[in-house]
Amino acid sequence: MITAPQKLIVLGDSGVYGWGDREGGGWCERLRRHWMENPGAPVLYPLGVRGDGLENVASRWKDEWFNRGELRRTVPDGILISIGLNDTARIGRLDGRPQLSWDAYRFGLGQLLKDMTKHSHVMVLGLTPVDEEMMPFAKCLWYSNKFSEIYEAQIEEVCLELNIPFMPLLHSMLNEPNWLTFLEPDGIHLNNTGHSWIYHRLVNWMPLLKWSKLSREEAPTPIL
Repeated sequence: MITAPQKLIVLGDSGVYGWGDREGGGWCERLRRHWMENPGAPVLYPLGVRGDGLENVASRWKDEWFNRGELRRTVPDGILISIGLNDTARIGRLDGRPQLSWDAYRFGLGQLLKDMTKHSHVMVLGLTPVDEEMMPFAKCLWYSNKFSEIYEAQIEEVCLELNIPFMPLLHSMLNEPNWLTFLEPDGIHLNNTGHSWIYHRLVNWMPLLKWSKLSREEAPTPIL
């Protein structure tokens, strides 16, 4: 009897889409290719949409999940979610209203994750830093690392409350001496180096290894 591989859908914004990584297609695509080298590894579906925020992902996740079972009466075994940076953006000026306030973001994220965990195993990634000197983005959106810190703290607290694996990114990346070289000239999107940095952390993240039933020894050499 052939056992079908586990399936993981990855939901998020341009980071999941891989925007900015012209070499590897983004951290999610790098992980997909990495797992393809191992016949026993899960099948991964990158489902990032540029510009998406929490509300967009909340409105589409069930359709994405239900339509990627591959076999009849099957659905994906896991969901990895990476969302929130677009929700932090202030509109019009640095002290303008956010796309989604931090308390509304926290409430909405909690509702979304509670719903997801009824159906599948869920894991969550944190937010990445921005170059504040390059703001405003698109001449109207102000991102800042202070806002990202506030929103990532909400993600972490919700995940702790719901016992969901969470991998913070913001402070770890900011602690890299050359973290600004991880970003595209627009100051928001990761470049090849930034996506590779996340990929190398993710491919050895214990909650993901445990879910995928892979070990560091079984995993093929990470894509550089």
